[in-house]
Amino acid sequence: MVLGKLGCISSVAQPQGKKKLYIGALFPMSGGWPGGQACLPAAQMALDLVNKRTDILPDYELELIYYDSMCDPGEATKLLYDLLYTEPIKIVLMPGCSSVSTLVAEAARMWNLIVLSYGSSSPALSNRQRFPTFFRTHPSATLHNPTRVQLFQKWKWTKIATIQQTTEVFTSTLDDLEQRVKEAGIEISVRQSFLTDPAVAVKNLKRQDARIIVGLFYETEARKVFCEVYKEKLYGKKYVWFLIGWYADNWFKIKDPSINCTVEQMTEAVEGHVTTEIVMLNPETVRGASNLTSQEFLAQLMSKLGGKNPEETGGFQEAPLAYDAVWALALALNKTVGPLKAKGRRLEDFNYNNKDITAEIYRALNTSSFEGVSGHVVFDAQGSRMAWTLIEQLQGGSYKKIGYFDMTKGNLSWYGNDRWIGSDPPADQTVVIQKFRYLSQKLFVSVSVFAGLGILMGIVCLTFNIYNSNVRYIQNSQPYLNNMTAVGCMMALAAVFPLGIDGLHVRNSQFPVVCQFRLWLLGLGFSLAYGSMFTKIWWVHTVFTKKDEKKDKRKHLEPWKLYATVGVLLVIDILSLMVWQIVDPLHITVEKFTKEAPKGDVDELIEPLLQHCSSEKMNTWLGVVYGYKGLLLLLGIFLAYETKSVSTEKINDHRAVGMAIYNVSVLCMITAPVTMILSSKQDASFAFASLAIIFSVYITLVVLFVPKMRRLITRGEWQSDQQETMKTGSSTNNNDEEKSRQLERENKELQKIIQEKEERVSELRNQLSERQALRSRKRPTSSNQNHSSPSLPAPQNDPKSLLPPPGYPLAVSDNHSLPPTLYQPDGKINRNSCHPGRLQLLYK
Repeated sequence: MVLGKLGCISSVAQPQGKKKLYIGALFPMSGGWPGGQACLPAAQMALDLVNKRTDILPDYELELIYYDSMCDPGEATKLLYDLLYTEPIKIVLMPGCSSVSTLVAEAARMWNLIVLSYGSSSPALSNRQRFPTFFRTHPSATLHNPTRVQLFQKWKWTKIATIQQTTEVFTSTLDDLEQRVKEAGIEISVRQSFLTDPAVAVKNLKRQDARIIVGLFYETEARKVFCEVYKEKLYGKKYVWFLIGWYADNWFKIKDPSINCTVEQMTEAVEGHVTTEIVMLNPETVRGASNLTSQEFLAQLMSKLGGKNPEETGGFQEAPLAYDAVWALALALNKTVGPLKAKGRRLEDFNYNNKDITAEIYRALNTSSFEGVSGHVVFDAQGSRMAWTLIEQLQGGSYKKIGYFDMTKGNLSWYGNDRWIGSDPPADQTVVIQKFRYLSQKLFVSVSVFAGLGILMGIVCLTFNIYNSNVRYIQNSQPYLNNMTAVGCMMALAAVFPLGIDGLHVRNSQFPVVCQFRLWLLGLGFSLAYGSMFTKIWWVHTVFTKKDEKKDKRKHLEPWKLYATVGVLLVIDILSLMVWQIVDPLHITVEKFTKEAPKGDVDELIEPLLQHCSSEKMNTWLGVVYGYKGLLLLLGIFLAYETKSVSTEKINDHRAVGMAIYNVSVLCMITAPVTMILSSKQDASFAFASLAIIFSVYITLVVLFVPKMRRLITRGEWQSDQQETMKTGSSTNNNDEEKSRQLERENKELQKIIQEKEERVSELRNQLSERQALRSRKRPTSSNQNHSSPSLPAPQNDPKSLLPPPGYPLAVSDNHSLPPTLYQPDGKINRNSCHPGRLQLLYK
């Protein structure tokens, strides 16, 4: 054996006369994957045995010339040049790792060389157009993917994540995996990659809640990854890692200066992970082409390694593949001897320009089929090995076989000894449990009791009103309108029950019917109850706020107009609701809320759901209804305020109606927007809406009916009125109305007379003031004429002297000269004192 720049030549002493055939090999003795440490001794064992056999290549001797490629394509390029341009001629090239095989296999066709690899798994090497002369006893890395998909389906996982080292072999493997899981209906939710530092990629996996993670990287990077996994707590009963199975068994215990995690921490982080590994050692005790069983091969290999720990020897698992690669080459060369001899050619005639010998070797390898120490050796059309896949799990710090998968038959052999930190395999994502929110039953029962009592109260009020409908006091309150109010209140209270019914009580198919009951009961109940009160207050405002000449025309109350007004409001509601339900009917919608974490260490999230009655354009319909009802409420408040001081016997309870309108309007205008805001809180929304309905109804019934009951009970009016009605019949009411109209006419006539007399008195005052002013001007002249005259006796106060000349009206000097009852201190005539006899004295 010769060592040096040119590498090493491995051979054994052979009988004279044998021709030598040289194999150029690139074994990675160091670097990222030092697979040559065990594979080289295995290949040497195979060469020794082949060269001793007389039935295989009896005229030839195989020799191995190898270099340390360090699994580096740059270094391999230089070594390939030395192999090709340094004697002797190599008949076959045998690279190790995938990156070197890619370089060698792509260049080999230029020298008509067959390439046979024992450790290359890159899926890219299966491209026959790019690598036409490439074969490998190591199956393609894509052979792991059918096994992984089979395990995903077995454990019912539909969502996975991946993290890869950025190299061609892992990128190609991941592309193939992505295609396979897509065909199986499995989603890759997270895909991370890194070049040298996996810290950011691992953090992203944690942030995106990755649970089932496929890791594709070399052994040295695997230690970096799991050191970060430990730091991010991305391990335990919620997580499952899938790794490549060709790492050393103690790869996580090897001290690595590039990481800052202890062996204990690494052991904790990797516990429970699953590996998929190509079956590289025949599990059956059979003797193959080499006449060795797999166990005998391992014993000889251990002896060749000189007692080294297999777990610390690179490429120990791939050693059977290297052994079978030499045997596959020897058997293929042996198979070409006959055809070449028939063509007048020999193997020793091979050179880099001879395509015929290369074609014969290619055909022989392509049809290879034999039992080796790694199992049955056969190549597919792409030159890749077909093999079983071994499934292992790290349990308690050591790998345990849990099954095999035969890709050719799709058969999964399962041992059933898989073990998990939890009781079962973890979920592929946080389990989201959808849970419907239902109305509190205590709240529903409590509110229903109040609604039921309100309906009972409405029945009592309605019965009272009907029974006493002949009482004059009740008649003057328009009992039919009050009956409508009571019925509307009961319908509104009945709407409370469907408001509280949800998916807890009815099936989804029945829920739209409940939605219809809510809408129609509440809508029609409002129209009857509020519409009848609104009609009363509208009529009072119309009559008593008009001019006198219009009052006379409308003071005679016609009940049918009131009923027609309520009917119009009711018809508007019915038509609008019918159009709504025909054009855009109500249906169930489900509102989803933010996921909530339950108490305890449970890998679950609860997603609350809430059922709503809704339609496609719910906001538009609500805007129309709320706008129309809101205008009625505002108008009702205005009319109630305008008529608060009006007194009429035609509708003797209009003040109570106004008070009820105030309360209903305020409650409705507050409840409508608040319930829309609280729609996502089922208890608060129901409580607010139902209590608003109950309070509105209770207030309305109490304000309208309780005073009537109190009056009839305390005064006993229903007895006297009923008896009088039975005696006199309906003529009593007619006589009362006639007397009332007569008194009103007399009152108007008196008011006109008083106004005329007041105007006459004002005219007389003006005349009196003019006469007094004339006398004051004449008085100084008379005093000068009488200055020299003898003094005359003072005139006596003769009443006759104060009388005016005939034909002139009586002069009035002050208010006291008139009858005292006709004037008040302010000089106006007292209307109560205008007796016809006194007016004749004044205006005679």
